[in-house]
Amino acid sequence: MPQAAQTAIGTLNPVAVVFFLLFVASTLGITYWAAKRTRTTKEFYAAGRSITGFQNGLALAGDYMSAASFLGIAGIVSTKGYDGLIYSVGWLVGWPIIMFLIAEPLRNLGKYTFSDVVAYRLVARPIRAAAAFGSLVTVLFYLIAQMVGAGTLFRLMFGLPFELALVLVGILMIAYVLFGGMIATTWVQIIKAVLLLAARPSS
Repeated sequence: MPQAAQTAIGTLNPVAVVFFLLFVASTLGITYWAAKRTRTTKEFYAAGRSITGFQNGLALAGDYMSAASFLGIAGIVSTKGYDGLIYSVGWLVGWPIIMFLIAEPLRNLGKYTFSDVVAYRLVARPIRAAAAFGSLVTVLFYLIAQMVGAGTLFRLMFGLPFELALVLVGILMIAYVLFGGMIATTWVQIIKAVLLLAARPSS
């Protein structure tokens, strides 16, 4: 019988580690650069409206080409069959509709979130409480898949305990958003999208 092929998964790869550390260092550099530029609410939430349409498109692509998307879609297709594929394109159909419905009110009122618009027109406190609860529930389910994928990558790459890998990933994610705001988040997603598109297997 032919001998089984050897795999490098789970073994320390110095080249992969170096490239990974370079990527982290470059994105943290972008976060530091963005933090110095982020002084107003508009710059934090809307990147000072300095992002072009093409750059924003790349950032959206990078956002959705994530561990949560790949793991979630693969999991639901494995459990639901072809019916699960609708979830891989459902957000693509729904996203432009939602954007067209809320983009103009947001801009006209000078607000940055949908809950800000509704709270402005209705009683603010229960609206903000409901928005916070809905956001936390949604992020919780999304974040579980995202963190599992990233934590597993850390564990395989560095041989770290899974729990420690999750903590390190969480610290990086918080640093990107908290200090760099939308400018840093957008550029990190742009770099991610470019790397993923450039590294796709050739047909």
